[in-house]
Amino acid sequence: MTVEFALNAEARSDLGKGASRRLRRNASLVPAVIYGGEKAPQSISLLAKDLAKLLENEAAFSHVLTLNVDGTAESVVVKALQRHPAKGFVLHADFQRVVAGQKLTAHVPLHFLNEATSVGVKQQGGEVSHTLAEVEVSCQPQDLPEFIEVDLAAVEVGQIVHLSDLKLPKGVELTSLAHGNDLAVANIHASRVAKEEGEGAAE
Repeated sequence: MTVEFALNAEARSDLGKGASRRLRRNASLVPAVIYGGEKAPQSISLLAKDLAKLLENEAAFSHVLTLNVDGTAESVVVKALQRHPAKGFVLHADFQRVVAGQKLTAHVPLHFLNEATSVGVKQQGGEVSHTLAEVEVSCQPQDLPEFIEVDLAAVEVGQIVHLSDLKLPKGVELTSLAHGNDLAVANIHASRVAKEEGEGAAE
């Protein structure tokens, strides 16, 4: 079943920090901006509760969303969220327009598979450490994946999984790799308990 991600929004002309504060305080609205494509950037406001509900679904960050702005539909992806440092709710949102035929960049979550049954954990007693929780991808809008899998089944203690080890869906590129940065994604290291036992035996 395909989930449709859509939000209603209103254009706003009352701009600036003071206006944004009033929006949040008086109307439970979140200020936001839509940019990209050939149109000028547009300032909008969204109902805070609607945005919070949408963002409860991890897939919302890696899907093309429909923003209905005063009756006009805009296809967008979430580009940035500014959150309250203590309470975590969204203070401001940036959306980038999706243009058919043009590549977009988006952050896609990583899903780690076979951690408990991997060679390094099950047979060698190691522990898994995640270095990245998401990656930035570049692709056509229709190729945007909901998530990227990281299969740890064959990873042993002392081994590191890099971006170049990931199996990517067709048409999807990792922006870090394109810039020559083959970042570490995860590794399996010897557990602290095993290390301490080994040191105790040596003494």
